[in-house]
Amino acid sequence: MAERSTAAVDVAHTGGADDGDTKPLAARTDEATSDGAGTQHDSTAPELHSGHRLARRYRLEECVTRLDGFSSWRAMDEKLQRAVGVHLLPADHARARSVLAAARSAALLGDPRFVQVLDAVEENDLVYVVHEWLPDATPLTRLFAAGPLEPHEAYHLVNQLAQAMAAAHREGLAHLRLTPGSVLRTGSGQYRIRGLAVNAALRGISSDTPQRTDTEAVGALLYAALTQRWPYEEDAYGLTGVARLSGGILMPPDQVRAGVHRGLSELAMRALVNDGATASSEDQPCATPEELVKAVAAMPRIKPPEPTFTQPPPYRRTTYQQGSYGPQTAHAPTGPPPPVAADVPPALPGKTGKALKWGVSALLIAALGLGSWQIADALMNGGRENQPVAPTGSDDTSKTKTEPKPLKISDAQEYYPDGRPQNAGQAAATHDGDPETFWRTKSFQDGPTLAPYKAGVGVIYDLGEIRSVSTASIKLRNGGDHTSVSLYAARSFSPSASLDSLRKVDSVKTSTTEAEMTLDKPIRTRYLVVWFTAVPYSSADGFSGAGYRQALSDVSFTG
Repeated sequence: MAERSTAAVDVAHTGGADDGDTKPLAARTDEATSDGAGTQHDSTAPELHSGHRLARRYRLEECVTRLDGFSSWRAMDEKLQRAVGVHLLPADHARARSVLAAARSAALLGDPRFVQVLDAVEENDLVYVVHEWLPDATPLTRLFAAGPLEPHEAYHLVNQLAQAMAAAHREGLAHLRLTPGSVLRTGSGQYRIRGLAVNAALRGISSDTPQRTDTEAVGALLYAALTQRWPYEEDAYGLTGVARLSGGILMPPDQVRAGVHRGLSELAMRALVNDGATASSEDQPCATPEELVKAVAAMPRIKPPEPTFTQPPPYRRTTYQQGSYGPQTAHAPTGPPPPVAADVPPALPGKTGKALKWGVSALLIAALGLGSWQIADALMNGGRENQPVAPTGSDDTSKTKTEPKPLKISDAQEYYPDGRPQNAGQAAATHDGDPETFWRTKSFQDGPTLAPYKAGVGVIYDLGEIRSVSTASIKLRNGGDHTSVSLYAARSFSPSASLDSLRKVDSVKTSTTEAEMTLDKPIRTRYLVVWFTAVPYSSADGFSGAGYRQALSDVSFTG
């Protein structure tokens, strides 16, 4: 399927075709030889260069893989001004038809746990597949290089991968090449799988037991996450292989490294049981992703470790807190001795000195009396004479208001707590500034209210950091009777978080193509959900037949 990447300069981590491995797991095939730098070459690959444009839209920028007659590139979508990945191969390539079929099937899944296929085209004697590119995501190869994962993170990994692959297999899709290079962790901590069906089709990989192959692959990734070792005898993905015990038995993770979580160790062995692994418990092996999902759900939930705090510096009291106004304890001087004060001249002798002292005392008494009288007068009059008078007219500057500022949206994805997305790959089009691009719902037979068929549909936005939000402006494609839209504040950038976990901020009903929300009191949040519960009736168009539907072309927030 489509692939997300972190850096084009790191071939094993890019959005190419999951490079850097030696062999796939259970499904294996002969491949072209490597040049020793991680990129594999073949002279039959299309001769293209940086700057070449596909469909007058996708500009090739850097080749990240050239292998077995196809090449993979980092490219720029000049229409949406965003980076994308592109797989290219000749139209007469033996695998061209299967690659197109795999890409189109993967695109229909629309599950955001997988990197999305954006386009699959045959044009000018070329077949190319365009997919998402995630510059801020980190592949497992890089995470594993840094060391084993903490138990709660490994639990998070296997749980997400098992659920994603179970959803894919329910739709008849298999990966068959699920390696550390094909799993990415985003900045929000979610794991995304790239290359669903497509990577295997590019290499001609197949399996008679696809569910078991993908389940074993998830088990291998969990094993590597726990031990920083690859659960096969050969080294791969920058990890050292594990030698088999007598009888070809694989050593459990908790025997490879001390401190490994026992439950996760057994789970990895249950998923790997078909390749020399033997579960250390009486539990049955997991032969399908669905069985692995149930096994994960049966485990006690692993909590993250308690946060650690650095020791604060020793508390030191100030001079006031030490009581400098009372008797002080003598301390030995630690610094240089204070400078010696100059000799004080003696007091004036005789009557002159006495007269001067009485004169100074009289002046002090007069000053104190005058000050007391002024204070009393101010208290009696309530300080009215000293109150500033507010200016009148249009020049009143005593009450200044801060002008609202546009808030930058750093990311967006479809929000679907029921697990059934509409068009997950189009969410980014709602904040690209182009009114011609949009995210759309499917077409419903009844409406305008979507319930009971669906609680609602929407998009979740990430502002990059916690911001103060005061208004929301929502541009729609379809007018009519009527659109109901609400704004929610979310705790995380999760497309499947429960609606009950969100906080409703505002709602509006409109029959036009615009919805404006001005909050009575600004809220502080990082994540916002635009949620539709009613959509208008629209006639058929180039995307859907007639029915109740809506399309979201642009969303902006100010604060």
